Amino acid sequence: MGITSVRIKDDLDESLKKIAEKKQRSKSWIINEAVAEYIVKDKVDSQKWLDTLEGLEDIKNGRVIDGEEVLAWIESWGTDKELEMPKVK
Repeated sequence: MGITSVRIKDDLDESLKKIAEKKQRSKSWIINEAVAEYIVKDKVDSQKWLDTLEGLEDIKNGRVIDGEEVLAWIESWGTDKELEMPKVK
């Protein structure tokens, strides 16, 4: 396990101490949990950004589905005349 020194603002350190006491865990454990959550969130955010760029590229190149067709498809769900999923034109 690696060791890293971190300077924490006094108000954050006080809050960290309170949380650690409340959870009966060490400050180190709380920090590790917070960093782990941050890393997961950063991965999700990065993927969302890549998906957005891909979507914008699709729009730029005309790979889109008409919104009215999508709405009609959704409204047909559960009916006797359920439509097929719209396709990119």
